[in-house]
Formats: sequence, C-alpha cells, structure tokens
Amino acid sequence: MIRDVLRMGDERLLQRSAEVERFGTPDLAALLQDMRDTMAHLNGAGLAAPQIGVSLRVVIFGVTSNPRYPDVEEVPDTVLINPVLTPLSDEMEESWEGCLSVPGMRGWVPRWTRLKYAGFDEQGNRFERTVGDFHARVVQHECDHLDGILYPMRIRDLSKFGFLDALFPGQDLPPEE
Repeated sequence: MIRDVLRMGDERLLQRSAEVERFGTPDLAALLQDMRDTMAHLNGAGLAAPQIGVSLRVVIFGVTSNPRYPDVEEVPDTVLINPVLTPLSDEMEESWEGCLSVPGMRGWVPRWTRLKYAGFDEQGNRFERTVGDFHARVVQHECDHLDGILYPMRIRDLSKFGFLDALFPGQDLPPEE
C-alpha cells in the first residue's frame, strides 16, 4: 500500500527510532511492502520507516534506472534494519541531495565518501557491506532519518539549499556529482 510521506516540520521526523526486536513477522513484512510500494510510486532512491510515521530503525534503498537519479551508479535493493555505520576515513564529499520528506528542494550536503554498514535483513540475518560514493551517500541519508536528522540539518552553506526551479532554472534535476 502506498503511504503518505511525512514532510519536514512534522515532529515525528525529529525523533530517534526504536530498534526492531522481532524479525520475520507479518507486521514487519507488511511495513516493508508498504515502504517498497511508496518508494517505487515516488521514484525514491530510499525510504526510512519514520518517513511514513513508523518509528522503527528500518530503511530500504536501491537504485537501478531511476528518473530522479539518471546518471548515478546502481545501488542494490537493500533492506537494512538496526543499522550501524562506520566511516572508513575522515574524507568527506559534498553533493546535491533531495528527500521525499523535503519535496521540490535540493541541498549541498557533506557525507563520508567510504563506509562500512552492518545490520539485519527482514529475516534477522546479519550482513555488512563496504561501500563508497553514491551508495555511501544514500545509506547515510536514509540512516540519518532513524536519528531524527533531515539533510538540511547537515548543509554547511545555505546558499546551496533551495527549490529546484530556483537553483536550476530550466532543469529537472541538479547535476549529480
């Protein structure tokens, strides 16, 4: 089922989400299906459970061919529950980000360039990956939602935050870095 996405200003987006304690349940499966349906409907690169009003540490993400991100590397479809992110260096990179909870806007956001993430799939199987570039950016963005952080909170230079049509007149999307 396609769910409404909470928008910036809703206090539920500013709370730390609770750990998932039970895996492989019908409730978790239903939540994940709703998240997948909602993300696909909106052409998102990822979605966190808090964005649909569920305060659990659950994110999904994945990018194959996506009209919102036409020139980025593919990111495998992933369910990540109770994630732990570990940066692999102090190196950071700034690039444009958008968010389904901040529609019509983009901002220039710093993120670690390489990291390891670990967590669980929907059945409770632990896994970890070492990633970089766009994949690392997507994971950080989605996991921020679990701690009540929206990307505008990370922007260093507010002159690089605004509405798409004002930042990039005549373009649908900013160039991806």
